[in-house]
Amino acid sequence: MKRKTGNRMLTTGLVLAMTAGMLAGCGNSAPAAVTDNASADTEALAETSETAAVQETAKTDNGEVPTLIWWTVGGTPADDFDQAISEISDYAEEKIGVRIDVKIAGWADYDTKMNNIVNTGEYFDLMFVNNTNYSKFVNLNALENITDLVQSETPDLYGFIPQELWDGVKIHNNVYAVPTYKDSSMTQFWMLDDTYVQKYNIDVEGIKDFATLNDALQTIKEGEGKSVYPMKLAQGSTFNGFFNGYDDLAGGVSAIGVWYEDEERKVVSLLEQDDVKEKLNWLHKWYQDGIINPDANVVTDGGKQSIFGSAQGWPAAATTWAFNNGIDKYDLTQVFGPMYATGTIQGSMNAISANSKYKAEALKVLELMNTDSKFRDMCAYGTEGNYMEYSEDGTVQKLRDDWNWPSYTQGTFFILSTQTDGDPDAWEQVKKQNETAVSSTCLGFALDITDIQNEVANCNMVWDKYKNDMLTGASDPETAVPACIEELKAAGLDKVIEEAQRQIDEFFAK
Repeated sequence: MKRKTGNRMLTTGLVLAMTAGMLAGCGNSAPAAVTDNASADTEALAETSETAAVQETAKTDNGEVPTLIWWTVGGTPADDFDQAISEISDYAEEKIGVRIDVKIAGWADYDTKMNNIVNTGEYFDLMFVNNTNYSKFVNLNALENITDLVQSETPDLYGFIPQELWDGVKIHNNVYAVPTYKDSSMTQFWMLDDTYVQKYNIDVEGIKDFATLNDALQTIKEGEGKSVYPMKLAQGSTFNGFFNGYDDLAGGVSAIGVWYEDEERKVVSLLEQDDVKEKLNWLHKWYQDGIINPDANVVTDGGKQSIFGSAQGWPAAATTWAFNNGIDKYDLTQVFGPMYATGTIQGSMNAISANSKYKAEALKVLELMNTDSKFRDMCAYGTEGNYMEYSEDGTVQKLRDDWNWPSYTQGTFFILSTQTDGDPDAWEQVKKQNETAVSSTCLGFALDITDIQNEVANCNMVWDKYKNDMLTGASDPETAVPACIEELKAAGLDKVIEEAQRQIDEFFAK
């Protein structure tokens, strides 16, 4: 396989829109001053009238304010999560005349739960989707085509998100979800608890691959003893970013991809690639050496305070990663990216049910999420005075670490307040990564699985059977990989690869 350097992507429109987003978020700590009392009264009256009109429009047939059911993914909610959502809904009702009922599926349960909801026809209004299920749900006619509706009902939302992102979520040339405008290119970081970095004098920046990571992990393990597992993994929280470098073609097929620099765009079976096999061997070695917790493949929560972590993001995100994991400080090393692909854009989206009774209202919720800083902060950090509070400079101080509705699933980062103990340049870092991202050679392509739905579903069932054992190191690659490949081929993997290759060749021949 040829691996040539990809072209760098020029994202002028994206950068300009990011700048606008950051400027829009600068003044969210206090309203602008109004010096003319008459003008203030007029504006207040107009705002009251507008709010009343919105609320009246959104009311259900029996005159009640509608409550929209929003399914998403995250950790186990705190006991007072529903109360916090009720407070957030009070604000949404005031601004756009609707309420929200946020339902969180656990990290390990998300795929199964969303599939069950769609397959059984369970009612919902909004759903977080990503590149593992988006095209599948579109082809099952479960998601609403919002191509025209998003422009007519929520022009501010449509105008705020760059056209590149709208293009990146198109299927059959239509839009079925609102992309989350954030770190739309992907950059992978590994991190180590600074306590152990200092204790064992580890050169974190020198860690760039599994071999150099192994040296650090073995040093920590030898020093800390049998009872300490430097890498804590679990079902649904396996080794993050394991298949980095392979464009997943945004088709929701886990076992295939194209090397992001391959200008021939050859679709391959990932488990048959030498670099993937080597990394699987490392994981298994770490599992055997006691670096990975022995119950990683069976527990749904690996627990906090993992010495090692892997995440996609930007340098300033380390503060949040550390806080959420109960660590004082993580030291980072960048190991991949930034890389821009259709799948990175489709990594976080929110779609509207084709059966929703409140399609326009659902879009207005997403517009509020992407244009209203106060609403955005509440959803990202939790309610003020309980989960967080504002510092004098308008930054956010988190009071608790159990707000488990992940910010990346919700909406843009560029109107979101930064954290008091975080880096004020966080969004500039994201902007820089997007500006310098290397484009996958398959950028713009999304696999249409219409003619291979059964094969894709069967292949994903096989992968789901093996993935937790493989990506936690619990299974021996010498036996597990051949067995998985055999089952994948029996499930139709070769047909999926053949169809994907045909579509790619046709797409880029234009």
